[in-house]
Amino acid sequence: MKTHRIGIIMNGVTGRMGTNQHLIRSIKAILDQGGVKLSDSEIILPDPVLVGRSEDKLRALATRTGMQRISTDLDAELANPANQIYFDATLTGQRPIGVRKAIAARKHIYCEKPTATTAAEALALAREVAAAGLRNGVVQDKLWLPGLVKLKYLIDTGFFGKILSVRGEFGYWVFTGEFERLQRPSWNYRKEDDGGIIVDMLCHWQYVIQNLFGDIKSLTCLGATHIPARWNESGQPYRCTADDAAYVTFELHNGIVCHFNSSWTVRVDRDDLLTLQVDGTHGSAVAGLRDCKAQALAATPRCVWNPDVDSPIKYRDGWTRVPDQGPYDNAFKLEWELFLKHVVTGSPFPWTLHEGAKGVQLAELGLKSWTERRWVDVPPLA
Repeated sequence: MKTHRIGIIMNGVTGRMGTNQHLIRSIKAILDQGGVKLSDSEIILPDPVLVGRSEDKLRALATRTGMQRISTDLDAELANPANQIYFDATLTGQRPIGVRKAIAARKHIYCEKPTATTAAEALALAREVAAAGLRNGVVQDKLWLPGLVKLKYLIDTGFFGKILSVRGEFGYWVFTGEFERLQRPSWNYRKEDDGGIIVDMLCHWQYVIQNLFGDIKSLTCLGATHIPARWNESGQPYRCTADDAAYVTFELHNGIVCHFNSSWTVRVDRDDLLTLQVDGTHGSAVAGLRDCKAQALAATPRCVWNPDVDSPIKYRDGWTRVPDQGPYDNAFKLEWELFLKHVVTGSPFPWTLHEGAKGVQLAELGLKSWTERRWVDVPPLA
């Protein structure tokens, strides 16, 4: 068996997302399955080194996951030729520092989003890594969610006819921390620490919309800080300076209208934390994180408005579950496997830092629209 052992510097992996999605559910899961199979006689085997500022946290995480290598010296790991990939899950404001060090050390780059705090810097990073001739990618995990995979199948098979509109509902109630344990870190609600749901979620909606429905022409965004004060990890109250909800309408070049509500101040009365309803001339579908249901034109009930009597139609009964096309793996893990194949074999990987810069641009334009209270155009990113 030919084995490609790939050293991966995992910087910032002690954070919530880095630990759960990237280390445990991706890299450890890949190791547990015996690597990424290229053929019956060839595999890729990741060899991660966990990098961060706290040796105690790194050691505890390594013990928990069975990883062998930890380090608090990023420069030393970048100098190690056995490490071929640099992965960054640090705070957004710190990300360009690590990425530029990795580019100088000629490591392939894979990182979380947003890739920078401004579109200009995100685009600069994309240009720098491309000029260095290094393979690069950004996490765009929602493309591999089972519900969205099923939705893409319906699109590709022409189920909808002409798609007219998309309605996205995302969010849940994030406790303030006054009486309850926090679900999300407190920096998410401080603008000075790069927090805010517009910066967080518009990066996601950009690649979801582009890959499923088309390129965005313009948008209008209204943000809100509905809850003005929260309590941090130490139980101390603080003032919220970042938006905790966003109401955004996107106009696509092909005429489709997409509206996405994103909120950390909403209680869930829908099938999932994220639902996308797609309506077309020949059918509609509602996709969640893992499931998808559809209603064809021939099965669409004839609705008549009459508020004086109970509805004779049980609307939920008219939808059919889209069947599974096989087993579905973790979305983060699937993209990691594709990136590892890209590094080793040069196989296509279109989700580059340039694509990540588009998400930062969209978030920036969302904030601009909110501030100026107007529609803004989305220019092509050179």
